[in-house]
Amino acid sequence: MSASLTCTSLAFSWPDGTPVFDGLDIAFGPGRTGLVGANGSGKSTLLKLIAGQLTPAEGAVRVAGEVGHLPQNVTLDTALRVDEALGVAARRAALHAIEAGDVSEEHFETVGDDWDVEERALATLGELGLGHIGLDRRIGEVSGGESVLLRLAALLLRRPDVLLLDEPTNNLDLYARRRLYSAVASWPGVMVVVSHDRELLDLVDQIADLRAGEVTWYGGNFSAYEEALAVEQEAAERMVRVAESDLRRQKRELVDAQIKLAHRRRYAQKMYDTKREPRAVMKLKSRSAQVSAGKHRVMHEEKLAEAKDRLDEAVEAVRDDDEIRVDLPYTAVPQGRTVLTLMDLQLAHGARVKGGLDLRGPERVALIGRNGTGKTTLLRTIAGELPPVSGEATVHVPLRFLPQRLDVLDGELSVAENVARFAPGATNNRVRARLARFLFRGARADQQASTLSGGERFRAALAALMLAEPAPQLLMLDEPTNNLDIASVRQLTSALESYEGALVVASHDLPFLESIGITRWLMLDGELREVTPEALEFPA
Repeated sequence: MSASLTCTSLAFSWPDGTPVFDGLDIAFGPGRTGLVGANGSGKSTLLKLIAGQLTPAEGAVRVAGEVGHLPQNVTLDTALRVDEALGVAARRAALHAIEAGDVSEEHFETVGDDWDVEERALATLGELGLGHIGLDRRIGEVSGGESVLLRLAALLLRRPDVLLLDEPTNNLDLYARRRLYSAVASWPGVMVVVSHDRELLDLVDQIADLRAGEVTWYGGNFSAYEEALAVEQEAAERMVRVAESDLRRQKRELVDAQIKLAHRRRYAQKMYDTKREPRAVMKLKSRSAQVSAGKHRVMHEEKLAEAKDRLDEAVEAVRDDDEIRVDLPYTAVPQGRTVLTLMDLQLAHGARVKGGLDLRGPERVALIGRNGTGKTTLLRTIAGELPPVSGEATVHVPLRFLPQRLDVLDGELSVAENVARFAPGATNNRVRARLARFLFRGARADQQASTLSGGERFRAALAALMLAEPAPQLLMLDEPTNNLDIASVRQLTSALESYEGALVVASHDLPFLESIGITRWLMLDGELREVTPEALEFPA
């Protein structure tokens, strides 16, 4: 029987009572499925329910075959050896014991039929670009991106029938992403991928769009999905215009009908007053006119109500892709003004900036390089969080740094209270007015930070930093598109379009970097050096 998974009448709510799913039905068969939807729509929650990490309140998850799950946040014990992280340590040790002459039965039972376990493990590491690591290294010696690939390697070695990937390209450099793309493209079983990575989503066979607790299916990859969605949205917007026109017509007809009925009542009253017909005849006509008028009014009111319902349905079909629009005049930096100076900087983990490097004016700098080369260390050193081994990093303007961890927010405070921490001189009304531009309107500004989805949390952290006082004229972002859905990436791009200060962004997301108008590319690979966009591809 081929692998498959089915969710039937699935219901799940968070401990505070917030519903995520109520009666969700969805099935995945062989092939690669991209699961997309806005942050907070329940994509990661659905994968955890399928993997058995969460228990549904109602309904059932049925899986034909073994499930492997790569979660969004991969954490491995730094003391583990690589073979332990891969799950092959016991079989490898037994194999080595047998090769050394120890023929104990327990060793043969441990190895089973897996006599090539070490070769398979090394081959899998090689396929993912991790051949240089070896099986005896400690996890603490590898980078965050390599940890993600190690977790994927462990899953590939298990050969699960169903593979669930949640934002697998987070923290992966361009080289590692290419390796992961290759693994995804060759996967033979059932695969469900949650990602904001367009290149990865263009490798899938179909798209499942999770929205308001329901799933809509689209054949083809993400590019085909976007084309189909554009056609749908164009039709939906056309239906809104038709429904609005119909509603205006029904309102006019109701008014016209009311005017006609008023004329009839005045005429009937005049006839009654002048007594041109017998009283009994006039009373009969009056009652008949009232009944007719009532039916006429009810008919038009029903048509008006139906037109309003059609408009509501049409508006519901149009997606709300609000964009962040902010006006931050105090972030502007004059052309030529020096905002940052790096001089003979030696970083804590070996990378260095040889000689001097200046950032001037409203430059937009991309900081790129392989995982583990020290990009985050450099940003933290500039931000004053880490001391350099030698040399100097001097910031000449107000600086704000948004780390990958998003730990600038206090989870116990609301969104508005978090922003107020960074702008203590701002009134509550001013904070809320500015937060509305970051799409936190009304009650959303009072939401506790710990309850926010990944995209909402990022948006709140960005708002706190960009609305801080004094306004940042140098903004540094470390892998900002991690954990963001496609719509949130667009919102981030629109927010950065309004920012007039200097910008330094560490990222492996080339489409995003290109979308925010990078003016300068800096590569960190032992030494910091300037490169051209054409030099960004790593060798295979």
